[in-house]
Amino acid sequence: MLSERIQRIMMGTLLTVILYLINIQETMIASYLLAAVVLLVFVWAIFDFCPSIWALRKIFKEECKKC
Repeated sequence: MLSERIQRIMMGTLLTVILYLINIQETMIASYLLAAVVLLVFVWAIFDFCPSIWALRKIFKEECKKC
């Protein structure tokens, strides 16, 4: 539960940073970051595996409720 919340906060923060970078005309950096976020979301949608949640569960030693 904690891992999912932290992951959503991290994603929201990263999208805010991307929006800020676009606003200050740093489009190349923003494009790379946005591509990484989109890639992770597609991996999560297609394979039902989110690398950031997997890593956070390892860090916080949480058990998977699906398993």
